[in-house]
Amino acid sequence: MSAATKTELFESMPIPRAVATLSVPTIIGSLVMMLYNLADTYFVGMLNSSIDTSAVTLAAPVLLAFNAVNNLFGVGSSSMMSRALGRKDYDTVKRSSAFGFYCAILSGLLFSVFCTTFMDPLIGILGATELTREATADYLFYTVSLGAIPSILNVVLGYMIRSEGAALHASIGTMSGCLLNIILDPVFILPWGLGLGAAGAGLATFTSNCFSCAYFIILIAIKRGKTYVSLNPRYFAFTKLIVIGICAVGIPAAIQNLLNVTGMTILNNFTSEFNEDAISAMGISQKINMIPMYVAMGISQGVMPLISYNFASGNIERMKKALTFTIKISIIFLSCVAVLYFIFSEELISLFMKNESVIGYGKVFLRIMAPTQPFLTLDFIGVGVYQACGMGKKSLIFAICRKIVLEIPALFILNKLFPLYGLAGAQLFAEVILAIAAVIVLASMFRTLEKKQTVHQA
Repeated sequence: MSAATKTELFESMPIPRAVATLSVPTIIGSLVMMLYNLADTYFVGMLNSSIDTSAVTLAAPVLLAFNAVNNLFGVGSSSMMSRALGRKDYDTVKRSSAFGFYCAILSGLLFSVFCTTFMDPLIGILGATELTREATADYLFYTVSLGAIPSILNVVLGYMIRSEGAALHASIGTMSGCLLNIILDPVFILPWGLGLGAAGAGLATFTSNCFSCAYFIILIAIKRGKTYVSLNPRYFAFTKLIVIGICAVGIPAAIQNLLNVTGMTILNNFTSEFNEDAISAMGISQKINMIPMYVAMGISQGVMPLISYNFASGNIERMKKALTFTIKISIIFLSCVAVLYFIFSEELISLFMKNESVIGYGKVFLRIMAPTQPFLTLDFIGVGVYQACGMGKKSLIFAICRKIVLEIPALFILNKLFPLYGLAGAQLFAEVILAIAAVIVLASMFRTLEKKQTVHQA
């Protein structure tokens, strides 16, 4: 994409077309990533082993914790880059990308060493029992001990490439790795292949992430001179402007993710007090419930560079129109999905396991979770706008309210009132309240920005 085309996309292209240009490739990439996330659960589920399925579920918080680093250096760097592009400050774009790249590598290495060193106590914290301990450790060996660096770097590079409007290339890199993972899963997991079970799922994930990283690095090397994303070490430095700019958005986003990890760990520990079938059902229900969320994530991630650019350039009206359009299409889509999930919950769960006990638990979990979808997208977009505009502290307030104030206390209370099934309703409780808050604060934010613009123009 040429510089002139990028300028047209961000500054003058009709909003529906601009949002589609940025979001459609990202949505497709998100859908493929969704299939990739479901692939482990689906192919492990074909073994009809609650132990292997539970291992993948119990390990999920550790893999989710990768997103803390992804958010720190991916969301932080991409927000800094898009805002710098809006100011035409191309040196800052290059320095921000180099900083994010090398810090992601270092963080992945530290993550790997730490988790490997403390693997035994970590597995206990995750809620593994004697039955699920070995399978969980095997899965974590490939996804964390070996896979932390490529897993983190893959996502961070995708964020940085997307920040300058190259959503298609970012999605191709993500999709190629995901498709490879889906192809490798049955070969590595099932008895007719290597027969490694949960460990095979981890090996497939590690291999596919390495492939995606290679794609992104080669792409940046080929586009040298046509992209502002730089991996050149000479641009890497702990410059005050770069560090503060990235961390102001990245650290709150990372904390937000760590709170998500805490919530999931508490949820898994509560579920593990019942039995392996309940753990498997909760994991499958969560994975299915995340499918439409990936679409909403694709829409919002795609449009955020447009929000950042126009915020930095002062075009508040265009920024507002892009956000309003995105919210409308997200809510309509997710409301329809929520209805379908409620109606066909049993059929959806049975696609993953033919265990009657797992299906019995899972269909109830999914019906409770399904109405969360339209509320979740409002909260998600609200946080994304603050991150895109460099308002990291405000996005952190949302995260704290969601987990510490609302969802985690709800897990304790609802599990006490409605053992096991109450756990599935904690997120719905939190998201309804936060969706209302998101609408109020975004409306207030735009009123303030429009007043400042009017004063400045006067």
